Amino acid sequence: MTSFGLQIGVDDQAVNGSCLVVSCEHGGREVPAAYAAFFTGHEGLLESHRGWDAGAFQLGRQIAEAFAAPFYASMTTRLLVDLNRSMGHRHLFSEVTRGLARLQRQEIVTRHYRPHRDAVECEIARHIAEGEQVIHIASHSFTPTLNGVVRRADVAWLYDPRRVRESALAQRWQAELGQRLPALRLRRNYPYQGRSDGLASLLRKRHPDNAYIGVELEVNQRFVQRGGTAWTTLRRFLVESLAAALCIEREHRSV
Repeated sequence: MTSFGLQIGVDDQAVNGSCLVVSCEHGGREVPAAYAAFFTGHEGLLESHRGWDAGAFQLGRQIAEAFAAPFYASMTTRLLVDLNRSMGHRHLFSEVTRGLARLQRQEIVTRHYRPHRDAVECEIARHIAEGEQVIHIASHSFTPTLNGVVRRADVAWLYDPRRVRESALAQRWQAELGQRLPALRLRRNYPYQGRSDGLASLLRKRHPDNAYIGVELEVNQRFVQRGGTAWTTLRRFLVESLAAALCIEREHRSV
């Protein structure tokens, strides 16, 4: 893993360096064979944005490869169980699986929820225990239109605005991408709030601001649907702009 040897924001506690961890909670729409029968008649739902985050796996993998960072991704449809929801959340299970028997739902959690969550949580906890600051990028995408409402953004960053380092990274990443692709509509904490329930929000409760920086990257699926040069170019500049944002932080720390 690449160690950046930098920190985001003020130096109120020394750390050995910063490392990157990339995750993708909704990378695919696969249905495990044991549950295939429950999805009969829900094929259209599986193919929709409800079934997965189109393009999120490809983008997350490209970011991880560019920084030689570990990449944790699930290809199982979130209609089975949503890996970006906490235990007990009303949307942890979808309308397809919510009505299953309690033991069946427990089995789904054991086999398809906990492995991904535990892997990401343990990786991050290990680096923090070793004195490193972790930058966690969670790759997601969103549907261009939801319930008839057009989402007016191309790329967005979700974070907790109360955490100085997350705010700094999101703002600098946005600025760097805006310089490279000025025609894009770039927003923060849209179309969702960064403080909403999710894997990053759980990790914020466990780790302080100077140890954990969690940013959810959200890309409009219209780029994935269009494909071609537009999608390739966006992915490349997202990687370049993240690298530039981290370099800016390093220069800031050296002053």
